[in-house]
Amino acid sequence: MLSNKRIQELELVMEFEKVEECFKEVSSWIENVGRKRLKETINLDDSLEMLLQAQKQFREFDLIASECCRRGQEALKKMDRWEDFSSVDVHSYRVKLQTYRDQLEEFCTQLDENRHRICETVRLYEFFDKVRQGICCMEEGVKS
Repeated sequence: MLSNKRIQELELVMEFEKVEECFKEVSSWIENVGRKRLKETINLDDSLEMLLQAQKQFREFDLIASECCRRGQEALKKMDRWEDFSSVDVHSYRVKLQTYRDQLEEFCTQLDENRHRICETVRLYEFFDKVRQGICCMEEGVKS
């Protein structure tokens, strides 16, 4: 039984090494591209036109970022079996795996939050624009 468990652990290590390349690519993209682009969306412009342009650019980024998140989640799913192993030899791999998982979850959460914030900001600006137009029409009606 001990021998079988050791063989399974070695198989997992080999599998981890195959999947780790994907983790490294996703992690590198998150750090070098993803986080920078998310920071750019923190300060949104004050006009509806500029906000709509920012939303369009974010949607383009969001497609790529969502694909990156999906790839990372698929790679993590392949490694779900690690939870059953607790030997010291596997510990360092589990730590790496948890680091990738934490990084991916944090980025995906920030992406979702920014997506929601931009959408809600656009909706709010559109509402205020309609109110402003309504007030202008009312003022014109009162003047005539």
